[in-house]
Amino acid sequence: MTSESVPTDDNLPEAHQSIMRATYRALCNHGFAEMTMQDIADEADKSTAVLHYHYDTKENLLVEFLAYMLTRLDEQIAEMEGASATERLQCLFRRLSPDEGDADREQFYRALLELRAQAPYREAYREQLRANKASIQQMVADIVRNGIETGEFRPVDPEQTARLVLAALDGARGAAIALGDEEDPRAVREGLNEFVLDSLRRENGENGENGENGDDAEVEE
Repeated sequence: MTSESVPTDDNLPEAHQSIMRATYRALCNHGFAEMTMQDIADEADKSTAVLHYHYDTKENLLVEFLAYMLTRLDEQIAEMEGASATERLQCLFRRLSPDEGDADREQFYRALLELRAQAPYREAYREQLRANKASIQQMVADIVRNGIETGEFRPVDPEQTARLVLAALDGARGAAIALGDEEDPRAVREGLNEFVLDSLRRENGENGENGENGDDAEVEE
């Protein structure tokens, strides 16, 4: 770890990006409960003084990290401008569930599950997780609404559809991490493609031509 002075606000954006990426790696390597500010500092090749200067506590840093992950997801979907509503939803399905054999992603979601378990007792976590859920739910609803407006999807309730999609993905992720049912995420993604997306498109006579299994719509971390 390099020795460095506490940075000024002028280089906060660059430092913030570096620390957020380091936090992701530290969560994957150590889990939520065992991860320390020192672990994050080591991953970022910075001093703990830098972390405490910007975020004060581990809780504050993790709240910022949750907000950062939401921003990254939003950016990844925005990068698909011009793609169909089907393709954008399939991308979200993959980004919100781990694949079998993806050790880093599985470790990250395990750490996130541990963090969520603290939400009933830690208001800062609870409020940010609520904000993330509301934003992602709105993201799904907006994609569905756009698909309806362009004629790609039949008329449905976008908000209700979004709640169903997120509940299914969340349940599959929880089963994979907490119960070791590694087949659940893929099975649920395939079910969402078959029963939700095909149903949305059925009125227009479409049969899933836009990547039926959803495996081609991945965005890299």
